Amino acid sequence: MPVNGARARRDQIVHLATTTGLASVEELSRTFGVTASTIRRDLAQLTADGRLARTYGGAMALVAHPEASLRQRTGEAFEAKRAIARWAASTIRTGETVLLDAGSTVGALAHELRTAEGLTVATTGLTALQELADVDTVRVECLGGTLRTLSQSFLGPLAESALERMTFDRVFLGADGVTAEHGICEADLSQTRLKELMARRADAVYVLAHSAKIGRRPFHTWVRLPPGWTLVTDDGADPHEIRALRAQGVEVTVVGGE
Repeated sequence: MPVNGARARRDQIVHLATTTGLASVEELSRTFGVTASTIRRDLAQLTADGRLARTYGGAMALVAHPEASLRQRTGEAFEAKRAIARWAASTIRTGETVLLDAGSTVGALAHELRTAEGLTVATTGLTALQELADVDTVRVECLGGTLRTLSQSFLGPLAESALERMTFDRVFLGADGVTAEHGICEADLSQTRLKELMARRADAVYVLAHSAKIGRRPFHTWVRLPPGWTLVTDDGADPHEIRALRAQGVEVTVVGGE
């Protein structure tokens, strides 16, 4: 990343720490083409200026990455989400029982299922419930739990208890970010725990994430992305991340937009 001058480089460091959640000395050194010592001086100055907080081996933003509400995210990458949702819907067979996570891309999948017949759809998301509430040909099960307003999702002990009573042919999970190194990024631990439990109850696991989320790590809680799971994204995804995910045994499907 060509940057002219220490001030511009430090501004970019703050930007990266804010948008990716964490910046290491080694990563920043490679990114800006300067020595690790130069980066350490930058981080020391940014810490003294109150713009970053030092961590072991790097730095992080002083303010956690702001989580956008589901309403704010619904209009983002609309065509990519629709293409992903259509591909996901094409995998579902009549008579199956599927589990839908919360999130805007999974909500787009629920919309695609409005014309389905003979399905049972369980969900933790209000968007999916709203999409399917008036569809007579789909049996809808709500897992219940505590409503998390930002994500319009149900979670907590009641949702976890409901999962123990069902199994699923397929589960479709959303994500705030996906990296080959860490897996699925989420805003809080209760979401990661629920995703793990959802995956354990299904024969096949799909993660639906448009390309802007690939390689992104806005928060600090994670779900492991093991071999055998399928990541579905669009053709704008970072090829390096896609190769790294496939090298780890993750099935990756890249769909084209409209």
